[in-house]
Amino acid sequence: MNAIHGADTATVTRMEDLRQSTRSAHQSVDDMVMEMAPFDNRDNYIRFLTLQYVFHTRMKPLYDAEDLNRVIPGLAARSRYKAVCDDLADLECARPEIGSRFEISAQDAERIGWLYVCEGSSLGAAFLLKAAANIGLGDAFGARHLAGHPDGRGKHWREFVEQVNDLELSDDKEIAVRNGAVAAFAYFRNLMGNLPLQ
Repeated sequence: MNAIHGADTATVTRMEDLRQSTRSAHQSVDDMVMEMAPFDNRDNYIRFLTLQYVFHTRMKPLYDAEDLNRVIPGLAARSRYKAVCDDLADLECARPEIGSRFEISAQDAERIGWLYVCEGSSLGAAFLLKAAANIGLGDAFGARHLAGHPDGRGKHWREFVEQVNDLELSDDKEIAVRNGAVAAFAYFRNLMGNLPLQ
């Protein structure tokens, strides 16, 4: 298993390093999402779902990338794009027109950092799915994209962690992965601040 080298980090895996280096960015996104109060009512939730649609639309090419699927088998099946689309349909909401807005510019190893953020959000969605029940939504209607994998949320995440930790990357690519994760959190914050949702 790959480890980030250094005097104090010899046993820190790539994914642990990503978690540590993006802790504050992750918290800021969580705080902004909670400020939206997405589970107070369905109008708020639709605003949240619109954000999710834009994000997962832009992430889908990363999940479908042939080179990434060669090194992370099963990656394409992890995409939640279809589930988000189904949620919009459940709530009789049209898919927003986003055109060329909010493109993702991730390249090469940076994409792994973006995938880390997207997959990590699935792991943390158990709390959100429970909250969605307060407004009559769940894993079969309206909040499908928050549902865990049939094999179990934790097991699904651990498989991804193992795949990413086992990748052989140069030092430059390690930095690119970390930069990609930071950029992904910044991208989502930008969406919340700039996407017209009402």
